[in-house]
Amino acid sequence: MGKKIIAKNKRASYDFALEDRFEAGLVLQGTEVKSIRAGKVTIAESYITIDNNMEAWIYNMNVAHYEFGNINNHDERRKRKLLLNRKEIETIFHEMKSKNMTIVPTIIYFTNNRVKLEIALAKGKKMHDKRQDKAKKDVERKLRRGDYS
Repeated sequence: MGKKIIAKNKRASYDFALEDRFEAGLVLQGTEVKSIRAGKVTIAESYITIDNNMEAWIYNMNVAHYEFGNINNHDERRKRKLLLNRKEIETIFHEMKSKNMTIVPTIIYFTNNRVKLEIALAKGKKMHDKRQDKAKKDVERKLRRGDYS
């Protein structure tokens, strides 16, 4: 079984230089899983922090209300715990602090009926870096098309 991608954070690769990637599970409620399965989730504005107890949390991930849910429906923008090994959390935390990096969610997907989140350690890009990346992509696109003018 492969990955079934539900949502991508396209803005992450534009705003950040992505380096190390990790796969994390999510602690979710039942209605959240049903809503994610329907594709009603956005991770574009979300961010990840590691607290003092060495636990990783994702904030601002918007999971829409499940339309067939009742009064026990979930809160759309609640903080959700990420499931990572202790060693992975320590690695991420130390690299983040020493290299002045941020943790960015990139993809949310299903694999083996479990919701997974791909996170990346990232360094912010300056405006001139973004321009260079855009110019490289334009050249590559023209070469693939055969448009040499």
